Amino acid sequence: MNTTPVSFLDLSAMHAEVADEVAAGFARVLDTCAFVGGPDVAAFEREFAAASGRAHCVGLANGTDAIELALRAMGIGPGDEVVIPANTFIATAEAIARAGARPVLAEIDEKTMLVDTAALEAAITPRTAALVPVHLYGQLAPMEEIQAVARRHGLGVLEDAAQAQLATRHGQGIGTGSTAAATSFYPGKNLGAYGDAGAAVADDDAVAEQIRLLANHGSPSKYVHTTLGFNSRLDTLQAVVLRAKLRRLEGWNELRRAAADRYAGLLADTELVLPVVAEGNLHVWHLYVVRVEVARRQVLIDGLTQAGIGTGIHYPAPVHLHQPFAALGTPGQFPIAERAATEMVSLPMHPGLDAASQDRVAAAVRSSLATGGATGAAGVVSAG
Repeated sequence: MNTTPVSFLDLSAMHAEVADEVAAGFARVLDTCAFVGGPDVAAFEREFAAASGRAHCVGLANGTDAIELALRAMGIGPGDEVVIPANTFIATAEAIARAGARPVLAEIDEKTMLVDTAALEAAITPRTAALVPVHLYGQLAPMEEIQAVARRHGLGVLEDAAQAQLATRHGQGIGTGSTAAATSFYPGKNLGAYGDAGAAVADDDAVAEQIRLLANHGSPSKYVHTTLGFNSRLDTLQAVVLRAKLRRLEGWNELRRAAADRYAGLLADTELVLPVVAEGNLHVWHLYVVRVEVARRQVLIDGLTQAGIGTGIHYPAPVHLHQPFAALGTPGQFPIAERAATEMVSLPMHPGLDAASQDRVAAAVRSSLATGGATGAAGVVSAG
């Protein structure tokens, strides 16, 4: 019996694939001493902007800064409200609060777990200044609906695209028709650095210029400072890594899509609720998130752990159930997001996930749930 562990996320194969190119790039940076804002940063910004279909990319220190600086560039600050989905990583709300604004939560869609457009619009008040939809798990939120809401109310739209590099909706990439999109290159992302890194993309020249100004101490040129800024520049060595990985990203995303298709077949007759791909979306499967009845989740996780299979939960609690944002809602206020948080399990997903490993995952799922006691089926929703 094969007992080789199945990692939740295995970065080693991707690192090995780019190792020589990265080593050569590091040597080039060390030789030229272009450690801050060197040619590799500018080259990556051009390449990622082109890959995203946007006019501009501004490399930044991390994805949280990308959200905050984009909001500031949009003029968002104290007294403003910004509507986000209740189910997101805390950084989305954190960046809004750091900009001086107040996050406001909206309920999510039962099937996709993306923000529900009607709930998003219902959360708008006279103080609302922007909407921040989150492209969760690798697919885009319904941007044409969200942008229509924004137009009706005269609001800006910033996309949180930390999990959606090269994902598209109706053939359009992140930031299409929005004020800007922010992304993260945290190592575990589809396009991951060797540490923290992030970026904002935009078509608007003024917005991109303001983000760049804010990220560089408010300085348009050396020792000239026209506004209070930050130190949030993309590190040159990280740009080297990201350039090498970006050249391979579409192929890696294709491998993720193939793995998601295999999971859909292998798990179709289990009691798991499988992820749904919204019509018109090209999913990049940053995560493969299934759902199971709350009473069965720990049984499933324990069984997979005992079989040497890694799992995750994304995310264990909606934003308002974290202490810093308890004022944003009360328990029970966002029932779909709250229930989903108790049912989600993220299965192994990465470009190196082979068919044999997925067979082991599926077998362990069946074994875990069978030995965990009988229950009614949760209702199967197939991907596609």
